[in-house]
Amino acid sequence: MNMPIQSGIQPNDIQAVIDADKNHVWHHLIQHKPFETVDPRIMVEGRGMRVWDATGKEHLDAVSGGVWTVNVGYGRESIANAVRDQLVKMNYFANSAGSIPGALFAQKLIEKMPGMSRVYYSNSGSEANEKAFKMIRQISHRHHGGRKYKILYRDRDYHGTTLATLSAGGQPQRAEQYGPMAPGFVKVPHCLEYRNQFPDAESYGEAAANAIEEVILREGPDTVGGLCLEPITAGGGVITPPEGYWPRVQEICRKYDILLHIDEVVCGVGRTGEWFGYQHYGVKPDFVTMAKGVASGYAAISCTVTTEAVFEQFKDDPSDPMSYFRDISTFGGCAAGPAAALENMRIIEDENLIENTQAMGARMLDNLRALQDKHAVIGDVRGKGLFLGAELVSDRTSREPAEEKKVQAVVADCMGQGIIIGATNRSLPGFNNTLCFSPALIATADDIDRITDSVDQALTRVFG
Repeated sequence: MNMPIQSGIQPNDIQAVIDADKNHVWHHLIQHKPFETVDPRIMVEGRGMRVWDATGKEHLDAVSGGVWTVNVGYGRESIANAVRDQLVKMNYFANSAGSIPGALFAQKLIEKMPGMSRVYYSNSGSEANEKAFKMIRQISHRHHGGRKYKILYRDRDYHGTTLATLSAGGQPQRAEQYGPMAPGFVKVPHCLEYRNQFPDAESYGEAAANAIEEVILREGPDTVGGLCLEPITAGGGVITPPEGYWPRVQEICRKYDILLHIDEVVCGVGRTGEWFGYQHYGVKPDFVTMAKGVASGYAAISCTVTTEAVFEQFKDDPSDPMSYFRDISTFGGCAAGPAAALENMRIIEDENLIENTQAMGARMLDNLRALQDKHAVIGDVRGKGLFLGAELVSDRTSREPAEEKKVQAVVADCMGQGIIIGATNRSLPGFNNTLCFSPALIATADDIDRITDSVDQALTRVFG
């Protein structure tokens, strides 16, 4: 259904908003040349899993705000009220001091993360990962004579949009035109079994992990300080790690005294059917970073979470002016983020959204596999919880990737049907061929079926 605009802007005034947007806003991830002749899309309202644009058209959002963020859905008055109340009482103070919601959310978060101990606040996933990189580098200088400074990252993983996080990113097209990259970041192979790099291995998971050890030995174990991995690769194609992968990765990190940094910016806070993606695999990380789903987009917040052992390496004689972590995030001191995060977590607990994610994720996985049986263009279906991908191919035997243009045509067709889905794009040369799905954790069976029905129709129209 179409819905009247409820944002305070009258329908006859919306053109003024569109004109202001066209004339003054620089949008993310988009070429603006077409806006000389067409209007940009402006979203004006959201409720549950539905959003309405400036024309009044309704869309069912299967990507949680476009970038895997709105985990508990739109229009949550209790989160807005929690933020409003906190801002009136105490909106901000630099995080060299504490705040009530900052302390309470840190405690609540650590209860969900056995083995972890400390929470460092900032305001975006990129920034959270930068903090971990800086901690690893400072530990190298303070405890290893500056030698263990290298940080390993995985092909196809993504860790952010700053120069350092792009330097640690395994998606080459994202880094194009921004070089030279920062030194000290070294790539290891991906672990996508569908694109098998180790066909003769008895265990693909162990072989993919052993490839990391080969890089460590090549670089010199005494020079490698950290390994940064997504628990499930997100924008690189929704890649679930093969059996045997994570235990061997953990073993390798311990063998060579390498700090394990798990980037949960996408997977964290319920998305995969556990509180955190790494918890599916029995991993004990040294760092866990998170952002998007922490407050479901109701306020800016990210967290760099560490073990007490990591934290202790920054405690020293106060007379040494360089002994502590000399870092600050201005808006890590805004109390809105942890206030929103506390209420976001309460909603997930009280509404049993972890359990719903498991159930609806299983339904969506079954639906996508049924589409795979129907459409030869679907080469592989993978994921966990409400975080799923379908890799499209032009030929199942050769596994030749489908053209990016056609993959985007499927996305566009679904949008025309009022269903918003995602896809890898302009990131992986030759392999931007995976449809991506991350509906809110509140998704119903009807929502899931509508999403996969739209994909069915789109595949039929685009590929025949």
